[in-house]
Amino acid sequence: MEHPDSLWYLSHKTLESLALTTKDVIESIEHLLLGRKQSKVWNAPKAVITLPDGRYMMATLSAADDPPFLAVKALILNPRNRQRGLPDINSLVILLDSDTGLPLAVMDGNWITAVRTAGLSAVAAKRLARMDASTAAFIGYGTQARSHLQAFADLFPLREIRVFGRGSTNREALCQAAEKLGLLAITSKSAREAVRDADLIISTVTLSPELIPFLDARWLKPGAFAAVVDLAASWLTDSMPAFDRIIIDDIEQEAQMPTPLVDPELVSGDLAGLINDDMTGRCSDDEKTAFVFRGLALGDLALAALAYQRAHHLHKGSEIER
Repeated sequence: MEHPDSLWYLSHKTLESLALTTKDVIESIEHLLLGRKQSKVWNAPKAVITLPDGRYMMATLSAADDPPFLAVKALILNPRNRQRGLPDINSLVILLDSDTGLPLAVMDGNWITAVRTAGLSAVAAKRLARMDASTAAFIGYGTQARSHLQAFADLFPLREIRVFGRGSTNREALCQAAEKLGLLAITSKSAREAVRDADLIISTVTLSPELIPFLDARWLKPGAFAAVVDLAASWLTDSMPAFDRIIIDDIEQEAQMPTPLVDPELVSGDLAGLINDDMTGRCSDDEKTAFVFRGLALGDLALAALAYQRAHHLHKGSEIER
């Protein structure tokens, strides 16, 4: 597929057909996190433009020597898209050879974003959640909720999910996906009811100027783990000290952001430190832990490289002449 006169387009449908497993995704992410410590992987802080009308624009950049790729992602979130019958988020990923600079592939960024985010949460959960977790609460039930459901169902002995959010269509889709996995799906009347006895909490509330924080970490039971995928925007700031341990995705990136995800004094470390054994994960069965996610470019590279290599092996995708 690395032909100098062409590159490849991998659509959402093509990417889904590659049948990448949660194990594949976790291993790809962990490989790059380990390579980062060895100065074989690099990522820049994500660039963000936030507009007064609610649009959120973002770009990520990451590169590696092994595998030898560079990935760039451009993404726009517009809450008004749902009125147009479009996804709130739309994005595109471009993959280049990190040595020659030759463009190799263009791929659907929505699939990459959904799967890599759940993969990053799973990498953190392996070390921060109780491995006997059987109940998961989903606050918000869009694309990210469904990708996290699959990843966490592969990782933990789940028996039940509880869901709370807005929109009956997405709720039914998430519940049906859970039932296909053999899980009991319960619609909760309130966020507190959903999370208070859950082992795993996944918050994926769509960002908007109208969003008022409503999740309280003090509701969580001892031993719970939270995957906070919505920039912690749905969580009450004064409740975050209720967590015994908070890990973020990238401390270096966070230091350059104008507004921190959570109080830096509460942060125990980041994902790279966790993977490279620079810090410990869960220390006791009763510890409340959280992974708070801003967006890690390394994750986009991990998934884009994995998808491109699998598509190359399976001869899938559409060739585009340069």
